[in-house]
Amino acid sequence: MLLIDLARTSAAVAADSARLAKIRHLAELLGRVGPDEAGIAIAYLSGELPQRQIGVGWRGLSDLPEPRQIATATLTQVDALLERIKSQSGAGSQTARREVLGELFGALTRQEQSFLHRLLTGELRQGALNGVMIEAVAMAANVPAAEVRRALTLRGSLPAVGAAALRGGVAELKAFRLEVGRAVAPMLAQSAPSVTAALEKAGAPAAVEWKLDGVRVQAHRSGDGVAVFTRTLDDITAQVPELVEAVLGLPGTDLVLDGEVIALRPDGRPEPFQVTSGRVASRTDVASLRATVPLTVFFFDALRVGGADLLDLPDEERHAALEAAVPAELITPRLVTADAEEAEAFFGDAVRRGHEGVVVKSLRTPYAAGRRGAGWIKVKPRHTLDLVVLAAEWGSGRRRGWLSNLHLGAYDPETGGFVMLGKTFKGLTDELLTWQTEQFLRLAEGPADDYVVTLKPAMVVEIAFDGVQRSTRYPGGMALRFARVLRYRPDKRPEEADTVAAVRALMP
Repeated sequence: MLLIDLARTSAAVAADSARLAKIRHLAELLGRVGPDEAGIAIAYLSGELPQRQIGVGWRGLSDLPEPRQIATATLTQVDALLERIKSQSGAGSQTARREVLGELFGALTRQEQSFLHRLLTGELRQGALNGVMIEAVAMAANVPAAEVRRALTLRGSLPAVGAAALRGGVAELKAFRLEVGRAVAPMLAQSAPSVTAALEKAGAPAAVEWKLDGVRVQAHRSGDGVAVFTRTLDDITAQVPELVEAVLGLPGTDLVLDGEVIALRPDGRPEPFQVTSGRVASRTDVASLRATVPLTVFFFDALRVGGADLLDLPDEERHAALEAAVPAELITPRLVTADAEEAEAFFGDAVRRGHEGVVVKSLRTPYAAGRRGAGWIKVKPRHTLDLVVLAAEWGSGRRRGWLSNLHLGAYDPETGGFVMLGKTFKGLTDELLTWQTEQFLRLAEGPADDYVVTLKPAMVVEIAFDGVQRSTRYPGGMALRFARVLRYRPDKRPEEADTVAAVRALMP
């Protein structure tokens, strides 16, 4: 298949706002793609590279050759050249990358160059995120979408799962199993305004667990080998030696555990999230950082114990397996109760200890990997949402020279886009204003000197607010009351932001 076919399909997907129309455009193309190209096509149309990163940024794409007039480049040829670019290393690698990049772009038409440029810079905004692509794969392969989702849960790669579906249908999808050492997309939680409301939603009795303000981790052990992944499936094994040692100290040698690492003060109270995230993100001088900012791990779920996969088991059975495999001091504090007053008291104690709140969990729910399962409901002492910054306004007065007022959007899985819910400039310190201005100028999609600077929807921010009210001022028909910035969440992808439906559910 030629790259021009993908470029044309991408344009058609971007032009159609209806979810079903997007799915049909994608499915039509996937129905024609060759077996060796299916994974490449799905990755590209999902806005990703099979290589993830190839070492080329905006600057490397600033001086490209003139386009060709006739499209001849195939997907496999393009992918091979991208692989060559990534493989360059050592002295002279930047020059070598530029040469191969010039060879690649010199073989493309103008439309293909535009498509690939946007793909390489993360600008392929066409609404073909995972939810849409899953449905397109299912339609093209004539398989149930639920089978694609389950396989994706276990394999963690939509291109690989989609290629299998197109190649062998349901039989190949059912062949996917949980693999130790391969990260699984984590289960996520919905929100509720109170513990009582969460209990009603989860069904009593339910489990109530501390919600730690740490970094989500997934620990895999096979024999004496341990691998640790973040919620975004990045390998951080070398950055968290404390966690590796804790897992190696367990009696079981075939495990997949879900939990959090957190930096605690000597009195047991948590450090600010930025301290934990900074420690986990650091790749240099980990031994010294460990001495000054030690990490503690708490596990709250087990996906595999003793060679047995537990994903399809209800929560209470998975937790029983966790308790059998992990000592109590490494397990997140948990209460099982049907009593709302008892649950509220547990919530109050968690907050007094400095934690974010609690997660209320249905005892009957299986592990809904990669989704906000109805069986997990988070409750915090204040309303908070994870939203995406869609634009920012230049400040005035003492904020002149800073991008200040944020335009906030919730994720709409129906379209793959974002719906604006309001603005805020509250909660921003001078330090945060300086940082976000630098970041936003890199994400600007329009003129940076306009009063309102439109941004690539890439930055997730945690917002506190006092309530949700109906409003005709914004496209979603609702607005946040007294919204204020708590912190940015670089550990979250835009599609992991709270959804329009989740926000609407908070309206009185």
